[in-house]
Amino acid sequence: MSELVLVSHHLCPYVQRAAIALIEKSVPFQRVTIDLNNRPGWFREISPLGRVPLLRVRGDDGREVVLFESSVICEFIEEAQGGPKLHPEGALDRARHRAWMEFGSAILADIWRLETATDAAAHEAARKAIAAKFASVEAVLAGGPYFDGDRFSLVDAVFAPVFRYFDIFDEIADTGVLSQTPKVRRWRAALAERPSVRAAVAPDYGDRLRAFLAARGAHLLRLAA
Repeated sequence: MSELVLVSHHLCPYVQRAAIALIEKSVPFQRVTIDLNNRPGWFREISPLGRVPLLRVRGDDGREVVLFESSVICEFIEEAQGGPKLHPEGALDRARHRAWMEFGSAILADIWRLETATDAAAHEAARKAIAAKFASVEAVLAGGPYFDGDRFSLVDAVFAPVFRYFDIFDEIADTGVLSQTPKVRRWRAALAERPSVRAAVAPDYGDRLRAFLAARGAHLLRLAA
């Protein structure tokens, strides 16, 4: 396949996982970033759900196909592109990895509640939900440095954007969500050093996330004060 275009948003963690997968496989792609508060007409025409990421794929026959939903995009990248395999070989192991990818998405839903919480009670409920989920992750991690040992996988691509939030949150206030999970902390540190993870966002990611928190009146910012 040729001419891959990843339609993106600056802060979207689901875009990041697709970008990480493409970079890990050394697949050339173009990135087009849109403003979700002012969606262009062409985007509304090709996005059935009105969300990013989209992957615009033009094959050798010239036909373009638009893929949506990050899990589908990542599976396509794994199956159709070259480079190192990001899923295990065995069917059972692949299913297990896919299950933990879904778990990562569930954490992202809690993070959304945390970053948009405007009062102490909502903030604390989201914080506790995230901490509980990370405790479940702690129980299944082995020796590291990645989810499944030495081999980087799509599970790592999913969790790297999760951890990136806390790179910024922890500069604002101590959420404590990883205080009881040393293996998760080591995993987070290993992913932060991965070149594909670093390259998945623009240098102004942190500033944009802080601006988002301010625009939402996030309780997290009041904790810093």
